[in-house]
Amino acid sequence: MTLSRRRTLQLGLGAFASAGCAGMHNPGEASNDPPQNFSVSGQMQLKQRAAAKGLIYGAAGSYPSLSQNPEYAKLFAQACGILVTENELKWLALRPEPDCYDFTKSDWLAQFAQQNGLLFRGHTLAWNQANPDWLKQVSRQDAEKVLTQHISTVVKHYAGKIHSWDVVNEAIAGVLSERSDGLQTSPWLALLDKEYIDIAFRAAAAADPKALLVYNDTALDYDTPEDNRTRSAVLDLLQSLKSRNVPVQALGIQAHLEAAETRFNAKKLRQFLSEIASMGLKILITELDVSDRGLPGDIAMRDRAVAHAYEEYLSVVLDEPAVIAVLTWGISDRYTWLADFAPRSDGQPVRTLPYTDDLRPKLAWNAIARAFDGAPKRSASI
Repeated sequence: MTLSRRRTLQLGLGAFASAGCAGMHNPGEASNDPPQNFSVSGQMQLKQRAAAKGLIYGAAGSYPSLSQNPEYAKLFAQACGILVTENELKWLALRPEPDCYDFTKSDWLAQFAQQNGLLFRGHTLAWNQANPDWLKQVSRQDAEKVLTQHISTVVKHYAGKIHSWDVVNEAIAGVLSERSDGLQTSPWLALLDKEYIDIAFRAAAAADPKALLVYNDTALDYDTPEDNRTRSAVLDLLQSLKSRNVPVQALGIQAHLEAAETRFNAKKLRQFLSEIASMGLKILITELDVSDRGLPGDIAMRDRAVAHAYEEYLSVVLDEPAVIAVLTWGISDRYTWLADFAPRSDGQPVRTLPYTDDLRPKLAWNAIARAFDGAPKRSASI
């Protein structure tokens, strides 16, 4: 995740109301249609509903939240089929000094996943952010060795225990890039140019041939200049990697959504997903959440708008058989990153995830459940 890549909200309350969201109507629906009630049948958990359709549901979890809050940890284990590391496997947390790897917190998460029958997922092996200061001293001559050794050490440490890795995260900068290939400024791009992506994937594949290797990116969801360019650049990047037999196996779509954003184009998104699938790649929705920034303060209205955004988005992406997983970036508003990085201007707590801050399911949970229930069944996920 990165704050700099998140789209800024450009729509005020007037635009929100004009889109019909106060009554939760899709664009083009008659204004006298009844509000969506998000009713759900049965008592199954989200992970069970997903598994019934050959999907994996899970979420990011942190060492502090899961180790210090037993009630939250119990809910997480009940709700999720996979645990994604939030910060514990990023370079800054894992390798504070060149000769030091601190696996204490990530090992705790791996053990928690194993004890609770959850798959385990690593985030991330190469990114432009969350890097230690000592990385700035690495020379061009040593850069490939440093990157390869880091990935080999970390991936081997969890070989046989991990479902998938975000090998490279957010390599594309979209409209912000000055390069024709759209690549994002990063320490690795400066040291190794675009070859760092190939190096990272090859090192990960050599260290654990059984893990699913994912390229993960953001700003892929809407019909906006940034997202349109990012989708195009991601397609070009993945096609280039595949043409050179780089072992990328899946695309991760972060899906940090905005409930007040109206520029959602289902046709464009379906086409993008189809093009990714045509390369033989799996697709994971990796960091799903819905910001309620810019919405009215009324909680019932906000919850309906957030739920609508979840169901509208998932009803499109789950129609693509190549989509194998839906992962939210946390499960409870108590621990969402959006509270700090996308707070509401009125000071009210954000309401962005399936469970409230006191761990009760809300309409967002219903919306995700309904999307799983309505999804076509696919073969078992890997």
